[in-house]
Amino acid sequence: MRRTLMFVAAAVFSLPVLAMHCPKDMAEIDAMLESNPPADTEVRERVAELRAEGEELHNAGKHEEAVEVLGEALELLESTG
Repeated sequence: MRRTLMFVAAAVFSLPVLAMHCPKDMAEIDAMLESNPPADTEVRERVAELRAEGEELHNAGKHEEAVEVLGEALELLESTG
């Protein structure tokens, strides 16, 4: 019972951290696209799709999923830059 309570408390307190992480990731993606966009149009379009999906998830309160999607976009940008 005690472990369950600790897990629930950790989950509740970590949600705001994830929520604040999303805007930071979106701003980083925007800056990278503006300063050094990928030469490959398909990669650029995929990053834009992932960024939009991440923002939708963030706005829907699905922060953990948003962080994953935005992280994928950042990985694509970093691998091509």
